Amino acid sequence: MITLKFGGTSVANAENISKTVAIIANKSNEHKLAVVVSAFSGVTDLLILAGTTAAAKNKKYKDIVVEIEQKHKSAIDELIPLTDQSDIIDTINSTINHLKTLLDGCYLLGEISIRTADSVAGFGELLSSQIIAVALKQKVATATFKDSRELIKTNSNFGKASVDFAKTNQLIANYFAANKNQVVLLPGFIASDVSGNTTTLGRGGSDYTAAIIAAAVKADVLEIWTDVNGMFTANPKSVKQAQPIEHISYQEAMELSHFGAKVLYPPTIQPVLKDSIPIFIKNTFEPSAYGTLISNNPENNTNPIKGISHIDNIALLTLEGSGMIGVSGSSKRLFETLSRENINVIFITQASSEHSICIGILNAEADNAKAAIDAMFEIEIAQNKIDPCVVEKDLCIVALVGESMKNHQGISGKMFSTLGKNNVNIRAIAQGASERNISVVINEKDVKKALNTLHERFFEDNTKQLNLFVMGIGNVGEKFIDQIAQQKKFLKENLKINLRVIALSNSRKMYFNEDGISLKDWKNEVDAGETANVNTFIARAKTLNLRNSIFVDITANYDIAGIYDQFLCENIAVVTCNKIACSSQYENYKNLKGLSRKFNAPFLFETNVGAGLPIIDTLKHLIASGDKVNKINAVLSGSLNFIFNNFSDTYSFHDVVKEAGVQGFTEPDPKIDLSGVDVARKILILIRESGYQMEMEDIENNCFLPQECMDTKDNASFFASLIKHKDHFNKLLAEAKAKNSRIKFVATFDNGKASVGLQFIPQDSPFYNLEGKDNIVEFYTDRYVEQPLIIKGAGAGAAVTASGIFADVIRIGNV
Repeated sequence: MITLKFGGTSVANAENISKTVAIIANKSNEHKLAVVVSAFSGVTDLLILAGTTAAAKNKKYKDIVVEIEQKHKSAIDELIPLTDQSDIIDTINSTINHLKTLLDGCYLLGEISIRTADSVAGFGELLSSQIIAVALKQKVATATFKDSRELIKTNSNFGKASVDFAKTNQLIANYFAANKNQVVLLPGFIASDVSGNTTTLGRGGSDYTAAIIAAAVKADVLEIWTDVNGMFTANPKSVKQAQPIEHISYQEAMELSHFGAKVLYPPTIQPVLKDSIPIFIKNTFEPSAYGTLISNNPENNTNPIKGISHIDNIALLTLEGSGMIGVSGSSKRLFETLSRENINVIFITQASSEHSICIGILNAEADNAKAAIDAMFEIEIAQNKIDPCVVEKDLCIVALVGESMKNHQGISGKMFSTLGKNNVNIRAIAQGASERNISVVINEKDVKKALNTLHERFFEDNTKQLNLFVMGIGNVGEKFIDQIAQQKKFLKENLKINLRVIALSNSRKMYFNEDGISLKDWKNEVDAGETANVNTFIARAKTLNLRNSIFVDITANYDIAGIYDQFLCENIAVVTCNKIACSSQYENYKNLKGLSRKFNAPFLFETNVGAGLPIIDTLKHLIASGDKVNKINAVLSGSLNFIFNNFSDTYSFHDVVKEAGVQGFTEPDPKIDLSGVDVARKILILIRESGYQMEMEDIENNCFLPQECMDTKDNASFFASLIKHKDHFNKLLAEAKAKNSRIKFVATFDNGKASVGLQFIPQDSPFYNLEGKDNIVEFYTDRYVEQPLIIKGAGAGAAVTASGIFADVIRIGNV
C-alpha cells in the first residue's frame, strides 16, 4: 500500500483535479492507495479571512462565503456529469450552511474563538475532498471517502493540536485492515479531539496527515504531489539556476523544510522516519519527472552541499550585559519567557564569553518578545547589569544544508568569503554540532543576492573540459582560433578548463577529431577534410556526445541560425555572433531560450551587440538583480560609426564604405549595415533581453540610403549606386557641418517604441566624441534614472568580435 498527498495547486481547479484523478487512477491499477488532499488553492486563506471579517462585524464575510461556494460548485459542474451531481450538491450545501452558521455566530459575538477558528479553517479540506472523491469514483469504482477526523485524534490545543499517536495509529490500522476499497480519499489538515471538536494540524498540515496515515499502515512509500519537480538546491523563484535534488536524507530534508523549503511541511518526516518509509516529492504537472526521494540511504553525491534554503521575515533579538557572565539560569529565564508567550525560537547563537545571546524569531512576534524579555530582566536592566533587549527586524536566515558537510573542510570559509565578496553583511552565525547546517542571519534586502551567489559557488562551478564544434573560420573565426591557441595553457592551469576544438567547418570543407584538432596546422587539416554538410555536422556532434559540448557559430548565415534548436535539444551549448536567430520571430527567440533552460544548455550571444563589449552580459546582470530597463540610446554599428567619422569633403562616402569592408568592419554585404537592418537587429536583441516582447517590423527604420541603392542586387551595383548618389551623401555632411554636429546612426528604445536612423549629434552629447569604430550604449533603468549606465568601446573588427565569442565560451566553462 502507498500513501499519496496532493497539495492545493494540484487541486486548484477542475483541470488540475483531472490531472490528479488520472494519477490516482493509474496508480490504483497496481497498489491500494490512501490519498490525502488539501483544500483548493487559496480557499484556506479565504476561510481565515471570512472568520476575521465576521469577527470584525463586517458583513462582507457573506460575500467571501459565496465566493467559496461558487468556486466549489463550478468544479462540480466541470468534473461530474449532471446526472451524478445531486448527492454531492446536497453535501456541499450542507457543509456551506454549517460554515455560514459558524460565521454568523462570530458576527453576532464580534469575536472568533481559537476553537471556532480551527473549525472554520478546516472547511476547505472537507469541501475539496468530498468533491474529489466523487470525481475519482467516475474513474475508480472502488474508491471511497473517509473523514480524517474519525481517524486522527489530537488534544484540544486548538491552532497547534498535538496528535495522540496511540489512539490515532490504532484507529487508522483498524480502519484500513477492514477496508476493501482500492482507494480511500481523505481530507488533510483536519483532525478531532476526544470530544469530537475539529482541530487542525498547522498550515501545511495535509503533508502531516499523509505521513501519519503512511506510518500507521506501514506504507511502502509516501508520495507528496505538488507543483514542482521535488526539493530544489535553492528556491527556484529566487535562483533561476536551481535544480531538483534527486536523493536526500531524512535529516537533510528536515533541515531544508525547516529553513523555508515550502515543498514539504517540516513535521511530515517524523512519523515515517521510525519505520524508514521513503518519501517521494513528485510534480502533478510533470509526473514523469523523477522528483526527490527522501530516505535513510540517499545515493552518494560528490557535492557535500545538498541545498541552500532561507527563512524570510526574521527579527534578531540580542540580550547582553556583564550581568549574564557566570550567572546560572540566564538562558533558562530567557527561553521560559518566550515559551510563556508562545513564541517559537528559530535561531540561537551565544558568545562563548556568555556576555550575549542572540535569538531569531519571526518579525511579527518581535515587539511582544522584547516587552516580555525586558519585563523578565527588569531588575538587571535597572541595575545596568544587562542592557534592554535589542531588536533588529527585516532580516533573513540563509542556511547551507548537507549531511556530508562534516567530512569536508572549508565549507564555512567558502560560504563567508562568497557572501563577503558580494557585500552581504552577516549579522549572526550558527552551526550545530552535527555540522549538517550552517546558518547566517543577513539583511532581507540581500537575500536574493546571497542565495544566487552561494548557489553559484557551490553548485555551478563544476565544468572542467569544453569541447568546441566551430562553424565559420573566416576572418573572425581565424582570430578566434588564434586566441584559443594563445590562452589554452593559461585556461588549463588557472581556470582548470581544458579547451578542445573537436570540429572546424567552412562553406566548403569540414574536419573532425574526437581527440582535439591541433591548432598548429588546422588550416591544412580542414582543407584536407571532407565536404562540408550541415546535416552531417549536426549528426556527428550528436553521435560523439561529448560532455560540455559547445557549438560556435561564426557565420552570418540564415540556415546556420536555424539549426540551434537541434544542438540545444542535445544539451549542446550554443555560442554565436550571428544575429539572425535572436532577431528572428519572437517565438523562435523565446523557443531557443526555453530549450536552453529545459536542456541545461547555455545559449550565449554577447557578440550579437557590440562585438567584444559586455553589453548583453551587463544587461543580464541588471535584470537578474531586479532592475528594469526603461530606455535605451545607442550607437551600435561600429562600421557606420567608422564610415561617418571618416566621411569628409576629401574622403568620399563610396571610398569610406569600401575601406570599412577592407578592414572587416562591415558585413560581407555592406548594404545590411548601411540600410540600418543590422542596427535594428541589435536594438531588437537588447529590447528582448530587457524583458520586452517585440518583432523586427515593430522597429521604425529611417533608412538614409536612396531607394535605388537599396534596390541593388549585388555589391558591385551597390557601390556604383553610392557614386551615383554622392550628392545625397554630401548634402548630409553639409547639414551636419551647418549644425555644428556630427552624424551618427542611433538606435533608441523608449516607452515601448523603437527606431533606428541618422541623427545630427550636438557637441554636448556623449555620442559626439565617439571615435573610430566605437559603440556606445546608454541604459536608463529603475536604478539608473537621471544618469544612465554607459558602456562604450570598440564595436567592430575581427579581433574584438573573436574576443567576445571567446569570452562567452569561458563563461560556460565557469558555470
